[in-house]
Amino acid sequence: MEQKNFKPFIPADKVLPEITPVSIILGLILSVVFGAANAYLGLRVGMTVSASIPAAVISMGIIRIVLRRDSILENNMVQTIGSAGESLAAGAIFTFPALFMWAKESDAIQTPAFWVIAIIAMCGGILGILFMVPLRTALIVEEHGVLPFPEGTACAEVLLAGEEGGDKSKIIFSGFGIAAAYKFLADGLKVFFSEIHWDIPALRTGIGMDVLPALAGVGFICGLKISACLLAGGILAWFVIIPLLGALGGTEMASMSAFAIWSRYIRYIGAGAVAAGGIISLIKSMPTIVKTFAKAIKGFGHKEADEVRTNRDLPMKVIIAGSILIAVIIWAVPVIPVNFLGALLIVIFGFFFATVSSRMVGLVGSSNNPVSGMAIATLLVTTFLLKAVGIIGYTGMASAICIGTIICITAAMAGDISQDLKTGYIVGATPKKQQIGEVLGVTAASLAIGGIMYLLNNAWGYGSQELPAPQATLMKMVVEGVMGGTLPWHLVAVGIGAAIIFEVLSIPVLPVAVGLYLPIHLSIPIYLGGVVRKWFDKKGEAGKPAIDKGILYSSGLIAGEGLVGILLAMLAVIKCGGKSVLEIIDLGAPTGNIGGLIFFLLLLGTLAYFSAHKNKKN
Repeated sequence: MEQKNFKPFIPADKVLPEITPVSIILGLILSVVFGAANAYLGLRVGMTVSASIPAAVISMGIIRIVLRRDSILENNMVQTIGSAGESLAAGAIFTFPALFMWAKESDAIQTPAFWVIAIIAMCGGILGILFMVPLRTALIVEEHGVLPFPEGTACAEVLLAGEEGGDKSKIIFSGFGIAAAYKFLADGLKVFFSEIHWDIPALRTGIGMDVLPALAGVGFICGLKISACLLAGGILAWFVIIPLLGALGGTEMASMSAFAIWSRYIRYIGAGAVAAGGIISLIKSMPTIVKTFAKAIKGFGHKEADEVRTNRDLPMKVIIAGSILIAVIIWAVPVIPVNFLGALLIVIFGFFFATVSSRMVGLVGSSNNPVSGMAIATLLVTTFLLKAVGIIGYTGMASAICIGTIICITAAMAGDISQDLKTGYIVGATPKKQQIGEVLGVTAASLAIGGIMYLLNNAWGYGSQELPAPQATLMKMVVEGVMGGTLPWHLVAVGIGAAIIFEVLSIPVLPVAVGLYLPIHLSIPIYLGGVVRKWFDKKGEAGKPAIDKGILYSSGLIAGEGLVGILLAMLAVIKCGGKSVLEIIDLGAPTGNIGGLIFFLLLLGTLAYFSAHKNKKN
C-alpha cells in the first residue's frame, strides 16, 4: 500500500525541537486568539473555519522571520496548539448560548457559572483528543493517499514552503488589517450600515446582505459550490416560502414582515432540514464508521517501545485512564444529573461521534464537518431519555445542552486533531508530542471561552441582531420542543421532506439546509465570496497559486473581523457618562445602505487583488 512507501520530510531517526517554550507560548496565544475569533464568527453566521493554515503562516512569520529559528517541527507544534482553540470554540458556541438565552428569558434562571463552562469545554476537548489516538493509525497512516484530509495536507504544504513564509505572512496580515479597519468603520464608528436591506412589497418579502469581511472570506474558502447551496436555501426561504405564506396565510400573515415570518415559521422548517441532513450524513457514514472502529480496536495492543519516533502515540493506559477520569468529572458536575454509568455512556457516545468526525473531515475537510447535525441528533436522543426518566423543565433542558456540548466539542476536536496529525505525518512530527500540544491548547482555550462568551453576551446578548447565534438558537428550539411538546412538528416535517428531496437529487443537504435556516442576508455575501473564488477556479492549475493566496487572505479577513468584534464587545460594556463607548463613537451611518454596498464591493476587489497579486512569479 502507498503508506509503506511514504517518507516524511523529517526522517524518523532525526530529532528536531518540537515542544519548546517558544512553541508553547506562541501556540497558546494563537489558541485563545483564534478561539475568540471563531466564537464571534460562529455566533454571527453559524459557520466556523479551520485555523490551522493561518496559525501555521503566523508561526512561520514569527519564528523564522522575527526570532530567526529554523525548525519545521517547532512551527508545526505552534499550529497544532493554536488550532485547538477554534475547534473548541466551534463546539461550544453551537450549544452553550442556549443557557444564556434561557437565563435572559426568566429571572429564576441563572447564567451558567464560568467554571461550569470551562470544565464542560475541557472534558469535551480532551475526549476528542484521546479518542483520536487509537484512530490515528487506521485513518492517517493506513489510508494515506485515500483520505485526503484537505486542511491538514494544505497546512503541510505551507510548512514545507518555509522559504515563502514571509510572503504568506504578509498576505494574511494584510487581510487581517483591512478587515479590522473595515469592521471598525462599519460596526464601531458606523460610517455605513453593515446590514443593508430593501423591502419588496410586491412579493411580500425583502432582500439584503450583511456586508462584512468574514462572510466574503467564508465564501472564498468554501468555494462556489457550497456557497451556491447556501444561497439556494436562502432563495427557497425568502423568495418561495415567505411570499407563499404571505399570500395564502390570511390577514394576520399578510400584516407580518418578512423577518417575522422567517422567525416564526421558516426557522422551524430549517431546523427540520438541518436535523434530517445530519442524520442522513450519519447513516451514509455508518459503513466507514464500523470499518474505522474495527481497525482502532486492532491497534490497541501496540507498544510505544516497538514504534519509531514518527509513530509514537500517547499510551493506551493514558487513553483509558483519561476517559474514565473524564467520566468521573461528568458524573460530579451538578448540572449534568447522570450517574456514573450514564457518564460512561456519554463518553462511549462521544467516541462514536469522534469516529464519525475524524472520518468525515478526512473526506470533505473540517469546514464541511456536520458537527451541528451530530449535536442535533444527540440532543434529540438525550432530551427524550431525560424526559422519559422524569428529568424535565429547565433542569432537563440544561442537562441536555451540557451533554450535547460535550459531544459537540468532542466531535469538533477529533476533526481538528485529525487534520493536525495528517500535517505532522507529512512533515515528520512526533504524534505523541502533537497530542500533548493539543491538550495544552484545549486547556487554555477552555479557560478563555467562558470569559469570551460572557463578554459577548453582556455586549449584545445571544439571539440579538448583532449575535443571532443561529446554531445555538436551533439547539434551543429542538430541546424546548421535545421537552415541552411545543415543537411545531408539521413545519419540522416540511424541512425533513425538503432535505430528503435534496438527497434524492444528489444536492448537498446540509449546506442547503443551513441556507434555508439562516437569513438570506448572510448567504448572499458568502456567495459573492464564492464567485471571486470561481474566477480563479476556472483557470485550472494556473489559478491554484491565486487560490492559495486568496485562502490566506480570507483567513486574515475572518480573524481580523472576529478580533475587532471582540474589541467592540468590550467597548459596548465600558460605560462613560452613562453611555457605552460604542454609543459615544457612533456616527449614525451617514452613507447608509449605498455606502455599505460600495464598501463591500471594494472589499471584494481587495480579495481579488491579493489573490492575483504577483501571481506570475509563482
